Amino acid sequence: MAKNTNTYDESSIKILEGLEAVRKRPGMYIGSTDKRGMHHLVWEIVDNAIDEIINGYGDYIKILLHKDGSITIADNGRGVPIGMHESGKSTPEVVYTVLHAGGKFENTGYKVSGGLHGVGASVVNALSTWMDVVIYKDGKISEIKFKNGGEVDVPLKQIGESKKTGTIVTFLPNKEIFKNCNFSFTTICERMQESAFLLSNVTIEVIDEEDNLNAKYHYENGIISFVEYMNENKTALHKVIHFDNTKNEIEVDIAMQYTDSYNEQILSFVNNVKTSDGGTHEVGFKTGLTKAFNDYAKNNGILKGKDGLDGGDVREGLSAIIAVKIPEHLLQFEGQTKGKLGTPEARNAVESVTYDGLKFFLEENKEVALNILEKAQKSKMAREAARKAREQVRKGTSKNNKEKIVGGKLVKATGKNYSENELFLVEGDSAGGSAKTCRNRETQAILPLRGKVLNCEKASQNDIDANQELKQIEYAIGAGLGPNFDYTESNYGKVIIMTDADVDGSHIQILLITFFYRFMRPLIEQGMLYIATPPLYSIETSKGKEYIATDEELAERKKGKSNLKVGRFKGLGEMDAHELYETTMDPKNRTLHRVNLTDAALAEKRIHVLMGDEVAPRKEWINENVDFTLEDDFR
Repeated sequence: MAKNTNTYDESSIKILEGLEAVRKRPGMYIGSTDKRGMHHLVWEIVDNAIDEIINGYGDYIKILLHKDGSITIADNGRGVPIGMHESGKSTPEVVYTVLHAGGKFENTGYKVSGGLHGVGASVVNALSTWMDVVIYKDGKISEIKFKNGGEVDVPLKQIGESKKTGTIVTFLPNKEIFKNCNFSFTTICERMQESAFLLSNVTIEVIDEEDNLNAKYHYENGIISFVEYMNENKTALHKVIHFDNTKNEIEVDIAMQYTDSYNEQILSFVNNVKTSDGGTHEVGFKTGLTKAFNDYAKNNGILKGKDGLDGGDVREGLSAIIAVKIPEHLLQFEGQTKGKLGTPEARNAVESVTYDGLKFFLEENKEVALNILEKAQKSKMAREAARKAREQVRKGTSKNNKEKIVGGKLVKATGKNYSENELFLVEGDSAGGSAKTCRNRETQAILPLRGKVLNCEKASQNDIDANQELKQIEYAIGAGLGPNFDYTESNYGKVIIMTDADVDGSHIQILLITFFYRFMRPLIEQGMLYIATPPLYSIETSKGKEYIATDEELAERKKGKSNLKVGRFKGLGEMDAHELYETTMDPKNRTLHRVNLTDAALAEKRIHVLMGDEVAPRKEWINENVDFTLEDDFR
């Protein structure tokens, strides 16, 4: 008799032994199994090398991308211990095959650590087809090899002698787990440059053997150079402010600089690991910053009585790096991938160091202090004017005002489950009309856009308030703007940019992404912004009509076939409503590209180059990164 598959009893409970649990649920350990997750494997091994450096051992990291898809990370730290472990296995075997085994749990091995507390190395092994580890230590060169996600292939053995020290880890990610993923030289270089900024006087080299590419990073001025790099295409109001100190065992290092921009950019790190979601150290920095400026302004008669600047006012145009080093016994992260710091002591330490350091700087640099405060006061005035305008909309005539702003163009979704609702920002009234006709009325809302929106690279909130198209988007999403934007209040779980597949459509996409990045950045950070991909071609076959998204796909389909009837779409407006829904809006068939923000510093620079006032840097970037052709491949 067949067993009832719906039975839930003691036989349903499975204990996953060791690394089997990692292979079964890799996302729990590295976040995802896409390209980002695969690069997370690299960061785990690199973090171990960095841990050696920040504890005073080693000054060099080398990364090699091999032609077979494997990768090598080498350092000149102390080298993994090579003696026998009390478990009866060699210590390298324990480190690379046992979860929660490492030298970072006690104060004897590492003062501070950014690695995954012993989890990282074994997780990388578990998700690899094979791994080789070569260790230089105690005058010996030792090697251990693994296969099939952590199974010992060749036990630890001595293969030579050397006075050098360090560890070399080479591994090939499991292609069954990471399908269609390859290591990116650019992605790794971006991360390693960031690490080099944080590790002053350390050299990090990245080599791509297949494409014969090489990059080397070394910065003597540490995070001061980092802030200068962030702001190199902007007009700075002063030299980089730098201060550091240690409070309650927590080392705090901060560099900051104001520019003529309207946007703030704060990057934070704990033990050299980026905390993308912030945490207690960022809260402490913002609190100390606001308090220092308000106290200075009141002590010098610039502000009186209860008048004060809020955090958003004093952070307008600010670029800052917060780097803290926290001992293991105080270290608390929220989540396995360390996106957010939870250490309570970090807030007080960073707030104290920020307040004291900034207070001293402002007293010694009056002209700079007054320039920054003037900028903050202008921000306050703009914020209050925007607040009053929003209050007018919400009052008795709010419905009329709102209808005037949205102009009756927005066609709302009828469903009340906002997380499932989608807002399509559609290029042109014609395509917008088709989208309104064919949409899923319960979950899909349509907002047609006329022409190209404002370039928001250097726009203020007042500029947005004066722009009809962007106000329509703000009111449709309904979650605020700028510092007051709250993604949890959004009327839609997805905001989808839907433009023609041509140069103008791409330009509109860039303009809208710039707007969202500048004024609704959490929408991007939370993965709620998408770009629709309408097809370029249609093909008539015996089975009916098929749609082709790219020139490459069309060329593949045309191989060996001479009688294909091919049609080309010049824009969304050329499709009838049925075609538009079937190809671009139907969740069952469509392809959406999510707009990700993996590196805020790089995104800031690229948006400024592409959308800023200076032509020369934009022309140089386009010439280096974009291939142009005058040939139309359509026949």
